[in-house]
Amino acid sequence: MSLFAVDAEDLATQLIHLTERLTDRLAEETRAFEAHRPQDAAPGVAETGRLANLYRHEAARVKLNPDMLAGAALETRRRLIRATEAFEAVLARHGRAVSAAQFISEGLVRAMAEEIAKSRSRAAGYGPAARVAPSNAAAIAVNRRA
Repeated sequence: MSLFAVDAEDLATQLIHLTERLTDRLAEETRAFEAHRPQDAAPGVAETGRLANLYRHEAARVKLNPDMLAGAALETRRRLIRATEAFEAVLARHGRAVSAAQFISEGLVRAMAEEIAKSRSRAAGYGPAARVAPSNAAAIAVNRRA
């Protein structure tokens, strides 16, 4: 998947629109995470992923061949730079919001796992003949990677 442009000006303009769309998507998701409503971000995740993949691909192409944009008007290139700076700022904020949501989610899972473990390992009796009561062998896994 890649952009099809007739010349450098067209490519720069398409990159500006792509960058702005991706920035808007990430800003919307960030607002959902910051409002503690990650479920509101869920419907647009596929579109954000598609845009991010296209952006990554196009950024790599331009990085390998910067002359692709050389023929674009100076003002168009400046608009692309401004759009990229705005994208990077929103991306940093989005990263912080996602990390915070992940930290909270992992904390909740750990707390639930600890409570389950406590309820399952109750000792039956006291003294030398004490034993651990049999429990359900179901396990819960906590993975540190998302």
